[in-house]
Amino acid sequence: MLHTLYGRLALTRRAWYERPGARRRLSRPVISVGNLSVGGTGKTPLVAAIASWLVAMGERPAILSRGYARAVTTRAATVVSDGRRVLADVAHAGDEPLMLARAVPGAAVVVCAERYAAGVVAETTLGATVHVLDDGFQHLPLARDLDIVVTAAGTLATDAVLPKGRLREPVAALARASMLVVVGADDAAAAAEARAYGVPIGVGATRRLGAPVTLQGAPPSRDRALVAMAGIGQPAQFVAGLSADGWQVRDTCVYPDHHWYTPADLAAVARRVAAADAWGVATTDKDAVRLEPLGPLPMAVARWPLTLDLPRWDVVTAAIRQVLGGRA
Repeated sequence: MLHTLYGRLALTRRAWYERPGARRRLSRPVISVGNLSVGGTGKTPLVAAIASWLVAMGERPAILSRGYARAVTTRAATVVSDGRRVLADVAHAGDEPLMLARAVPGAAVVVCAERYAAGVVAETTLGATVHVLDDGFQHLPLARDLDIVVTAAGTLATDAVLPKGRLREPVAALARASMLVVVGADDAAAAAEARAYGVPIGVGATRRLGAPVTLQGAPPSRDRALVAMAGIGQPAQFVAGLSADGWQVRDTCVYPDHHWYTPADLAAVARRVAAADAWGVATTDKDAVRLEPLGPLPMAVARWPLTLDLPRWDVVTAAIRQVLGGRA
């Protein structure tokens, strides 16, 4: 079957890059944060948390991203942020890199399909002392010193490889990971899941929505209903999070991941807001950066930041400290 062939090819590709000398290595340590499945697992907030911690520790981290689905692509590396200023718009940066550049002052963000080239720019022109490789588990040409994989509790056991399921690689690839962060599990369950897949460390995490940030109109109130709008990998998780926090979601407008909104899209959403007699639109940080180029919006809009709560954050930072010390 097609998914079986896809899985074999993925493992063959991984084996090819795991040969001695097949991967290129940057001068500074590389911490990879990725996942095994397509769609939202929580890797982006984890990238932001790690980069923020590195800044607080006195490091100069560079977040290296592919810049998937950006509107304007170049072969050369694009500096989204030099650690002091945001230098690129969403069309040139992509939604997640721009979101990360704004979320982590002090961290450089460099976008390029070839992450090694992005890292060279970060080291030679931006003074990076450590790299955080965003969505890096399948970016095999670049050597990494720590491989962190984020997954949702219990999903790996029931999922399948593309195109039958959502997995980018067979679960056997997880044995190459250094750490498994399991969203929706406590630390004991996360450790058990990690052991089942041959990963030495497992920690639990919980997704949390922060307080809304108003983009246009009056602030939202729990007394008024909302229309949720999301063009992300797992929009149902965002809607469920709103409801769990006590917000009234009366309607949902779902678009493909990384969808570039048009005035026609927003006009249609505004009509649904009016029909629902809702306050306005609740959306994600990732969607918000794609709304900005459209100027004044035809309805009230607020974004809800997503964070990960890791009770054993010390386990994550201990692994990072070991990498920094080992490459010093």
